[in-house]
Amino acid sequence: MSRWQPNAKGRLEQAALNLYQERGYEQTTVTEIAERAGLTERTFFRYFADKREVLFGGQENLLKTAVSAIETAPDTATPIEIIIAALEAVVPMFQERQEIARQRQSVIAANPGLQEREMLKLATLVSAMTNALRRRAVTDPEASLVANTGAIVFKTAYARWVGEPDAPDLSILIRASFDQLKRIISG
Repeated sequence: MSRWQPNAKGRLEQAALNLYQERGYEQTTVTEIAERAGLTERTFFRYFADKREVLFGGQENLLKTAVSAIETAPDTATPIEIIIAALEAVVPMFQERQEIARQRQSVIAANPGLQEREMLKLATLVSAMTNALRRRAVTDPEASLVANTGAIVFKTAYARWVGEPDAPDLSILIRASFDQLKRIISG
């Protein structure tokens, strides 16, 4: 094993996803992930706190990006327009990683504990967006309702994006999901 090889984090992530799909999440160890990537356990722990964080790392950046988009949205924007902007702001974090996102989602779908962690991640996003809306003087229950609606729309669009082989751009799916929701509500 050489001392340094490029893209260690990406190699660890891909090795973990492959092993999770081959053996199952619970049956895969950090040692096996590191070996598959041609790295050491110590290197693994430089990038990830544990094997679960391979799937859920980057949440801080996601929250920061969404909140920043809410904070910098035009004063004339409606709360729903602000949430759409926030969701579209996080799209670049996913767009170039569609195949990894698909693998990640299949691993999560196969493990109830990981599904619970995914729901917690979504709840944290909702909380951060709600609080950012409140700081913009959007009162409750509107702030909470809009943030939760945004999360549902994102979850729906994301599921289509990772689940459909020829899915359009995630931004397009977010807009389409919002439009569909408007049609449902208007009857």
